[in-house]
Amino acid sequence: MTKDVESSGHDFSNKDYHDPPPAPLIDADELGQWSFYRAIIAEFIATLLFLYITVLTVIGYKSQSNDDPCGGVGILGIAWSFGGMIFILVYCTAGISGGHINPAVTFGLFLARKVSLVRALLYMIAQCLGAICGVGLVKAFQSSLYNRYGGGANTLNSDYNRGVGLGAEIIGTFVLVYTVFSATDPKRNARDSHVPVLAPLPIGFAVFMVHLATIPITGTGINPARSFGAAVIYNNDKAWDDHWMFWVGPFIGAAIAAFYHQYILRAAAIKALGSFRSN
Repeated sequence: MTKDVESSGHDFSNKDYHDPPPAPLIDADELGQWSFYRAIIAEFIATLLFLYITVLTVIGYKSQSNDDPCGGVGILGIAWSFGGMIFILVYCTAGISGGHINPAVTFGLFLARKVSLVRALLYMIAQCLGAICGVGLVKAFQSSLYNRYGGGANTLNSDYNRGVGLGAEIIGTFVLVYTVFSATDPKRNARDSHVPVLAPLPIGFAVFMVHLATIPITGTGINPARSFGAAVIYNNDKAWDDHWMFWVGPFIGAAIAAFYHQYILRAAAIKALGSFRSN
């Protein structure tokens, strides 16, 4: 093991992939670039579309299953709606903004120094505003059904305590953000270049699988913008009671995923130490 670490420490310059340089904490130059504002607009529109389609699916399912217990798309259909939309929207926006569509993903990438602080903050604002507008469109088009069936807001199931709900959000977001890091890892792309892997596909499947597991617990947040947009438009006490859980849980899960990928799997600390010793 020691020999492997030492030998890898001397081969950094010969590796067949290149990590992008760490993003600066404050990048004033990007504020003068149109591509920066285009990326923010892309995040806003993508999150708007994401919330519109998914919340509409949730409302439709509750409406249909109310008359017929076997009617509607079921939990499986809701999970497909969320996972499928993430696949589509990440595919569409990855080349423009990176396809975050989730403040937790943005937070994780910020901690890994993939994006600057300014970009991260403006992405999160755009995502939250897009979520509010997306849910607002659902309410505007189907106001009676929207109010009757809970507005697609995330709430903790009464059969579970807050600790279970928080844990579900932490682990679910860890799965998502870990998948994002793995699917976009330049080392994986270089090593597995003979295997065409479409990054949005595993990310969408991660969202799908997490929804299958956690819809019965919290309705599945793992995206603070999704939870916030639904809570703002529905504006019911029940939607706000445990809303903190849908921010704290995803941010903790994203932070753990960023640390695990960067410092355990990619051994960033060991690489930095090896570079320091060689100098």
